[in-house]
Amino acid sequence: MGKLTVGRVRALTAPGRYGDGGTLHLVVSPRGTKSWVQRVAIGGRRRDLGLGGWPVVSLSKARQRAFANRVAIADGRDPLAGKRQPKTPTFREASRRALEANRPRWRNPKTADNWTRSLARYVYPAFGDLRVDQIGREEVLRVLTPVWTAKPAVARKVRQRIRATLAWAQAHGYVHHNLAGEAIDGALPKMPAVKAHFRALPYQEVRTALETIAASRASTAAKACLRFTVLTACRSGEARKAAWLELDLEAREWRIPANRTKTGIEHRVPLSDPAVDVLESVRPLRGRADLVFPSPSRPSKPLSDMTLTKLLRDIGLADRATVHGFRTSFRTWTSERTSVPHAVAEMALAHRVGSDVERSYARSDLFEKRRGLMDRWATHVTGGSAKGVRLHG
Repeated sequence: MGKLTVGRVRALTAPGRYGDGGTLHLVVSPRGTKSWVQRVAIGGRRRDLGLGGWPVVSLSKARQRAFANRVAIADGRDPLAGKRQPKTPTFREASRRALEANRPRWRNPKTADNWTRSLARYVYPAFGDLRVDQIGREEVLRVLTPVWTAKPAVARKVRQRIRATLAWAQAHGYVHHNLAGEAIDGALPKMPAVKAHFRALPYQEVRTALETIAASRASTAAKACLRFTVLTACRSGEARKAAWLELDLEAREWRIPANRTKTGIEHRVPLSDPAVDVLESVRPLRGRADLVFPSPSRPSKPLSDMTLTKLLRDIGLADRATVHGFRTSFRTWTSERTSVPHAVAEMALAHRVGSDVERSYARSDLFEKRRGLMDRWATHVTGGSAKGVRLHG
């Protein structure tokens, strides 16, 4: 006899899995929906077979279906072979479809490439051609365990991408559980939370660095772009893709559109006199693409993300500083050499300040206060003599 009754099935509301004896279970979701799941072993692998939702599938009907499946398995047949196998995707196909589902929310186009590259290297050789409902904990752990401590940063990303793929499969009814989620936490050693810091020059050395950059043999666009990035404390991608239409030199203001900021919110940048001087110096480079810092080899394209890194490498600074690290130099300078409020310094870096509630009341972007701060930063890193710097080499 089963452990469940019609009355008990109707009365159960607490989320969980309730056994009926043998292989049949009633699963109550956190939302209160109820479904029948049969846990069996097929070909030595544990499988959960969905038998339908209650009350459409009654207790007696669920028992009949469970019994039929047990008979099929005893005869050496897969109960799902005839109806689910053709439509259930392989992990490789599911990952491609999960990637397409997530692509609209990714701001960096390289994210999709990194997603595919990491799965192709670590996951596809192991179980890329298995259907998602054939993948067990063993397969997932076989991929993650060798890199979990040896390459923790890689392992985190690979697990996240496996998990996202199986989440997509679970949402579409191909699997009942995400086996890259909490189910395997106990089998993986805990990773220390290590935050990588960008190499950054002490703020006292930024002026010398800018002089070295100006004297280098790099292209005018590269030298100007790096100088502008330092003077505005912006992210390098925002500077590299800057367009003349975003600039108001008379008002000394640069409006970075929301689709190019990390926060997804338009960011106004006050332009110091030295920053405006940089822009004036690259006016002759303006072409049809309207880019402020066009690529010398492809004027219709912005500078690549490696151009500025190469410049630092060529002048011998790459082992001590990254382009992004100049933002750290700026932030350290604001803390040690100014008394500006925390919010002003953070907004100068386009960081979000405060909770959602606090931001809903604080409507000002502290633009004028930030203008004074950026003017002082420009004076610090140029020595007040930026107009004499020659970028054309």
